[in-house]
Amino acid sequence: MTDEIRSEDVFRLTVPVDAPLPQRLAGTLAIPVMDRLLGLKRCREIYRTIVHQTPEAFAGAALDALGVQWNIESDELAKIPTKGPLVAVANHPFGAVEGLMMIALLRRVRPDIKVMANYLLQRIPQLADTVIAVDPFGASQSARRNIGPLRESLRWLGQGGVLVVFPAGEVSHFKLSHRAVADPTWSDTLGRIVRRSGAGVLPIFFPGCNGLKFQVAGMVHPRLRTALLARELLNKRGRSLSARIGAMISAKQLSRLNSDREVVDYLRLRTYMLGCTLRTQSVQPRVDEESKDEVEPPVEVIGPQDSKLVAAEVDRLDPTSLLAENKVLQVWQAEAAQIPYLLLEIGRLREITFRAIGEGTGRPFDLDRFDQHYLHIFLWHKDRQEVVGAYRLGRCDKILPEQGKSGLYTSTLFKYRSKLFERLGPALELGRSFVRPEYQRSYTPLLLLWKGIGAFVVAHPQYRTLFGPVSISRDYSDLSRRLIAGSLRETLLAPKLAGLVKPRVPLDRRPVRVKGCAADLAHTFCSNIDQVGAMVADIDVEQKGIPVLLRHYLNLGGKLLAFNVDREFSDVLDGLILVDLTETERKTLERYFGKEGTEAFLNYQCMMQMQPQALCA
Repeated sequence: MTDEIRSEDVFRLTVPVDAPLPQRLAGTLAIPVMDRLLGLKRCREIYRTIVHQTPEAFAGAALDALGVQWNIESDELAKIPTKGPLVAVANHPFGAVEGLMMIALLRRVRPDIKVMANYLLQRIPQLADTVIAVDPFGASQSARRNIGPLRESLRWLGQGGVLVVFPAGEVSHFKLSHRAVADPTWSDTLGRIVRRSGAGVLPIFFPGCNGLKFQVAGMVHPRLRTALLARELLNKRGRSLSARIGAMISAKQLSRLNSDREVVDYLRLRTYMLGCTLRTQSVQPRVDEESKDEVEPPVEVIGPQDSKLVAAEVDRLDPTSLLAENKVLQVWQAEAAQIPYLLLEIGRLREITFRAIGEGTGRPFDLDRFDQHYLHIFLWHKDRQEVVGAYRLGRCDKILPEQGKSGLYTSTLFKYRSKLFERLGPALELGRSFVRPEYQRSYTPLLLLWKGIGAFVVAHPQYRTLFGPVSISRDYSDLSRRLIAGSLRETLLAPKLAGLVKPRVPLDRRPVRVKGCAADLAHTFCSNIDQVGAMVADIDVEQKGIPVLLRHYLNLGGKLLAFNVDREFSDVLDGLILVDLTETERKTLERYFGKEGTEAFLNYQCMMQMQPQALCA
């Protein structure tokens, strides 16, 4: 083959000039038929219409000539870093189409792109300078031939460029092991490139697959599948194709993985999880299990309480009930009987706030029988004279002797054995926490509420244990909820105490399976909650990872006891989290308790346990 390739030679079958005469004669007769049958003649005709395009415009012009409609939303393009070394990794569902799309979409943001691709693509002059050619056919010489391209890829990334990789090396096809059409095993070469270059990785997912004839042909022989690629390219005319771009995965995140294979498996999982986003169904109306009737729609929330009556109740509170404050916000504690109007306002704001995230009771306000004997910690805006947020605290040492376990709200979600509370001792059940929507842009309200809780604990240091339900709403997909639950079970379960708790409506515990990945692949990476948070952010793009309150409890050293699905609260998933404050990092305690408060609390606990060297060192 000469260095200069004529346009009519692209997509052309040829017979080697040194082939025996009978083969050359047979080829001369068969090639025109095969040209039409395999779609190569039509590909050549289309190619000639775009042969004079510049390299930058070639990909887009080729897609237009093929009649492929495609579009990428601006918020997807915003995820592409504008500079720095980057490996863009994608699944390979069709063949050439996604390669053209990758070039076209990435060049909207980055001009410095090269594609690691089949060496045959260098037969297209417009792509010759863009392609880093590799031999994907697995012949004995392939490994040796691919050493040069590997080095070239590392050099390119070292210069700060973008490298596009389809690590499957061949097009997706039906795999019995995955029970779906999926990429074959991804090459370890991807892991080597990523680990050696220190580049970030951008996962990109293309939904769809080639047709039934292509899949059946591949079952007969892989070469038949390859022979049909040109025809599959042509049959995309009129199709509307899309892509999902995930969040960039930093080199620091990937450095936690121990081998090239682990890196590759993780990147495959992150890529195919983007497809789960496209398949996620909107939350359906909840159905009563017995009647099978749809639950009635929520009623309208009541209007605000009289601000003067509410403010008067705050003014009447004893000054010692003030737990924490800054320039404009105060944290107060109060019994229900002290704040009837303010408590109704809290119930109204709870319902508004919870409905905004797919939760809520559906009633005019969110108050229940437990509010009457729980202590209320609320955040008050001094200037605006309004409630900003609240918690409620159940004091177990007071409630259990008077009302038994049924006096605890969490007993409606979980069945407790009495031995649990014998082991816990004095404990506080925390729940129904909220910050009203207009104040959620800042972390200050939640921080100040927790400083208020900290002040209460310092004043009542017998409470070393906090526990309560942390909600994962139906705004999260089922996959995300199960990933989070699986991760917490894997890493943060408190086994001795968890055996004393049973959920009333258990969560489905079947293994999380991601289409296109091995059955246990998602479970493999559930042990790191940060990795799970990144996956969740890709799956549920509006949720931004692990719920804020759950992450807050984990930062306190929280442990998991159980998960329950709350049928009475919009089917939210409640994780029962327990925090032993004596095991929380001292620096974290000081943030909420203050240095003196932390010292006093830990000294009290030391004295009670008669283990000063353990806690006071």
